[in-house]
Amino acid sequence: MKSRLCAAVATGTLLLSGCGTLGIGAGGTVTLKLVAADYGDSDANSSKHYWDDVASRFQAANPKIKVDVQVISWSDIDKQVAAMVKAGHSPDIVQTGGFADKVAANQLYPARDVLSIDTEANFPDVFTRAGQVLGTQYGIPFVSSSRTFFYNKTIFQKAGISQPPATWADLKADAELIRAKVPGVTPYALPLGPEEAQAEAMMWTMSGGGGLTDDSGVYTLDSPANVSTFSWLKANLVDTHLTYPDPGTTNRQTAFDDFAAGKVAMLNGHPGLVQKAQQGKIDYGTASIPRKDAQTRPSTLGVADWMMAYSANGHRAEIRSFLNFAYTKENTLKFDEEYNLLPVTQDTLDDMTSSGKHPDLKPFLDALPAANFYPLGDPAWDTISGRIKKEIGGAVKGDPTPVLGGLQQFATDEYKKAQPK
Repeated sequence: MKSRLCAAVATGTLLLSGCGTLGIGAGGTVTLKLVAADYGDSDANSSKHYWDDVASRFQAANPKIKVDVQVISWSDIDKQVAAMVKAGHSPDIVQTGGFADKVAANQLYPARDVLSIDTEANFPDVFTRAGQVLGTQYGIPFVSSSRTFFYNKTIFQKAGISQPPATWADLKADAELIRAKVPGVTPYALPLGPEEAQAEAMMWTMSGGGGLTDDSGVYTLDSPANVSTFSWLKANLVDTHLTYPDPGTTNRQTAFDDFAAGKVAMLNGHPGLVQKAQQGKIDYGTASIPRKDAQTRPSTLGVADWMMAYSANGHRAEIRSFLNFAYTKENTLKFDEEYNLLPVTQDTLDDMTSSGKHPDLKPFLDALPAANFYPLGDPAWDTISGRIKKEIGGAVKGDPTPVLGGLQQFATDEYKKAQPK
């Protein structure tokens, strides 16, 4: 989620060894250096197999362009790419979690320079907007995820609950029934620990009519709506013992593990929780994320991983050829189905939505077009997100106003520092 689309989003780009600048070789051949994160969890399902196949088929059709592929783990990719660039061995294409800092360093081609009109038009607007910095798209989406509300049907039945909650009042009432009738179960998991607190916080603030930023991208962490949201959480879920004793030290992984073990009745989750719940033999259901009241606009969190095209080697035309090939439906559909991820191109989205082969993903696919994303166009977002992860849990322990106010001041200062001079 590092924007790793949680446990399974493998965005396509390949990582090249950073030894030596690869350019025009014998016979006018150009070698592209491609860097990609690995979404597999073993050699058997490493995404290197996928990218080797794509590169091989591309090279067969484009003999003047070679593709040097290297796939590395999420824990190392950003560090290794930074080292390549610093050493003067810039890759040509990289897929990882963020792009705004590379834009600030003037390292990337705009997306329009490396994509055909047809490829550009195949991205739904929600992804095009999320990939922009100051109105220009640099981030090229490759895989995505959205969030939805999960509930344990067996626990609901034991508690006498017939349908999932639609509002916060419903959620509280259901949680109280579960606590009274199903001992030993945490009614609602509220993971505001450092693993991914920014995600849970964003979902709750949006469902309360606020958000981490406003529609123009200005940070609004301490808005009245957000203060009201965290005050409600503290008074209605934390102080009433309807969630974990200290949400600020509870990570998403703990919440997911507990749900898969039948120890949690309700939580917000991404597609990776589907397989985990199935492995735990949990009879689960999904629904829209509960919101403050019926008048509050429904919302969900979208997450994407990105490709970006580096300009240092001047291989714009060759990058364009490769990306247009990589984004054909044959390739994107194969990758999304291999890793149980959500698509970012309209033709693949249409296929996965209508084929009937992905019933478990349907709630996430349906939510995707209207999803809201992190402020990825802000070069300071990674720094601000890190501070949110550490501190936002404090907003449900005491008065949320100083916690949110401190985060707002930090975000404002970091945003100003990150702007181009």
